[in-house]
Amino acid sequence: MSDLMIYLRAFLVGGALCVIAQVLIDKTKMTPARILVLYVVAGVFLGGLGIYGHLEDFAGAGATTPLTGFGYLISKGVREAVDERGLLGALSGALTAASAGIGAALVFGFLMSLIFRSKRK
Repeated sequence: MSDLMIYLRAFLVGGALCVIAQVLIDKTKMTPARILVLYVVAGVFLGGLGIYGHLEDFAGAGATTPLTGFGYLISKGVREAVDERGLLGALSGALTAASAGIGAALVFGFLMSLIFRSKRK
């Protein structure tokens, strides 16, 4: 498969997820925060059913970068940790799987807070 097709698939799937979120914002009374939570829960649900893995194989970063991908990562981490450690893995698997992303968000958020100052509205 050519690189162009890989990029096209990622763009179309990631773009479709963004379009769905924008339609929800425009046509419903859902707040962006609720839509974000909905996307994470949908990723966990589809990951638990084994559907999101196929979408990840098809679209690559177009499926793993949006918040649905974060939910999928959580479900995948929990599933693997339960297989390794039993019931205790259900409690620790999500944080173990997502620790690199969470850590990066904390570090970069702290660095940006040192560089920029917020202003009152």
